[in-house]
Amino acid sequence: MSDDIHERRPHWLIIALFALIAALIAWDLAVDYGEGADWRHVIVELLVLLAAVSGMALLWRRFDRTRTDLAAARKQAGRWQEQNRELIRGLGSAIEAQFAEWQLTRAETEIGLMLLKGLSHKEIAALRQTSERTIREQARAVYRKSGLAGRSSLAAFFLEDLLPPLSESDGPGPD
Repeated sequence: MSDDIHERRPHWLIIALFALIAALIAWDLAVDYGEGADWRHVIVELLVLLAAVSGMALLWRRFDRTRTDLAAARKQAGRWQEQNRELIRGLGSAIEAQFAEWQLTRAETEIGLMLLKGLSHKEIAALRQTSERTIREQARAVYRKSGLAGRSSLAAFFLEDLLPPLSESDGPGPD
C-alpha cells in the first residue's frame, strides 16, 4: 500500500486555516461588539464564525474517520498478506517467469509489476524518476510483447485462473 503521510499535511493546514479564520472572526466580533456595532452586523459575523468552526469540526471528523478507515484497511491487507504469503511468493515467481517468457527487459518487467499493482503512469514515472511518456512507451512494449490489449488484460491474464469459474447462475441475468 502507498504511504499517505505526505497527503496528511495539507489536511492539517486546512484545519489550521479554518481555526485561524475562526480566531480572526472572533477577535473582530469582540472588537465590533465593544465599539457598539449594529446588532445585524454582529449577527452576520457570528454566523460566519459558526460556519468556520463548523467547517473545521467537519473536516476534523472526516480526516479522523479517513485515518481510522485507512488503518483498518492496512491491518486487513496485512492479515491477508500473512495468510497468503506462500501464494503470493508462488504468484510472484509465476509472473516473473511469464515476463521472462515474453522476453521483457528489466525495465519493462518493473513497469509490468507496477501496472499489475494498479499504479498509474504518473505514479510509476515519479517512482522511477522518468517521464510519463517513457512509462507509456514501456507499458505499450509490455502489452505488445505479451500480445495483450492493455492493463485490464494484463491483470486478467494472471488472475483468471486463480479465481473460481463463473457458473451459469453467476453470469449476467436478463434485463
